[in-house]
Amino acid sequence: MKKILLSGVVAGLTASSLWSANIVATKVHHSLENISEVSPLWKEADTAEVGLYPQTTVKMFDKKANEMNAENGSKMAKVQALYNDSEIAFLVRWRDNTLSIQKGYRSDSYGDGFAVQFAKDFSNPETLPYIGMGSEGREVLVHLQKAAPNTFEPNGHGNVALQVGRKNTNAFNEELAQFDADVKKAGVVDYERTFVSAGFRSMTEIKDGSVNSDMNMVYNIKRNCWKGTLNRPLKDEYVNLDAPAIPVAFAVWDGGKNNRDGLKLLSGWNSVTLAGKDGGDALVSALNDAPEGDVVNGKAQYEMNCAACHLTKDIQMTMPNMAPELSNIGGYASAGYIRESIVDPDAVVVPGYNRNAHPNTPWYNVVDGKRTSTMPSFSWLDEKSLTDIVAYVKTLKAEEE
Repeated sequence: MKKILLSGVVAGLTASSLWSANIVATKVHHSLENISEVSPLWKEADTAEVGLYPQTTVKMFDKKANEMNAENGSKMAKVQALYNDSEIAFLVRWRDNTLSIQKGYRSDSYGDGFAVQFAKDFSNPETLPYIGMGSEGREVLVHLQKAAPNTFEPNGHGNVALQVGRKNTNAFNEELAQFDADVKKAGVVDYERTFVSAGFRSMTEIKDGSVNSDMNMVYNIKRNCWKGTLNRPLKDEYVNLDAPAIPVAFAVWDGGKNNRDGLKLLSGWNSVTLAGKDGGDALVSALNDAPEGDVVNGKAQYEMNCAACHLTKDIQMTMPNMAPELSNIGGYASAGYIRESIVDPDAVVVPGYNRNAHPNTPWYNVVDGKRTSTMPSFSWLDEKSLTDIVAYVKTLKAEEE
């Protein structure tokens, strides 16, 4: 039975400075269907460190939450992976100093949580989906688990007879005990969701049972640390992960800081190599190789070509909301995505903010039903300048907390 458990023992977390991480999925010959965070199978798996960075490209319209998260640093998560001929599983561990459980369906409290994201199409490592939510024509599958308590209604089952307060029933003794048991049984005991997404405001929850996955979260009180697990088939109608190397991304929410939706820490695309399978070198290289280029010249080129619209923590030459804020973009965007965004801004245009909130500085226009970026193409840049800008932008990410 799931889901939100408390634990007393978990391995410690240490910091590391990485561009990205290659996670080696160890092959096992056991079923992963019911694997838990304490399964001895994890002892067979390698551990990779994955950086999680504050999502700052789009600021939430919540003054209190923005103030609480203004000085967020990055976190390091430890990730392990296992697979067999038909399944794959992940174990994610990250620190969180406050245990936060969603309080029913209240809108003023938020639970901790984590997500694991897969790209539907990763045949071209240079054009992976927009990190976090996917983009039009580049869909992602998002597995989400939140820390939530047992909640009776609404659970979608229409249990009208069980919505009566126990003192308003005609039940006594054994009948009342049975009534209480029925109420408990009918409760919602898990907040696990799976979505297909092609950009902000496009997330579609899969409710027909066609995704056979399972997630769990366990909190370590002594070490202030979460463990989260996901197991799912290697392939289904949404993604095919039966490949030598696949991209995967992770996100965590801190309910104690009013994190929800886009207010979170997230990783970039990390490569996962399935041990024993040959190939996948292009994906691993695209996601893990440090970008070439002169960072010093890249910063100078950035100030000349980009800073008129894009704010960063250290370079603020324009007003807020002119364009996406890039203080942490190097932590969760691949070099390929950054390069594409510079030379072809129309390739990926996500409706990630409220256009009506800043009518004088829209990030995109809609022409004949198609979103068109207001950012001009910088494809005229010479190759050295472009390479140097990408190298500099990849350094834009918060230090570890």
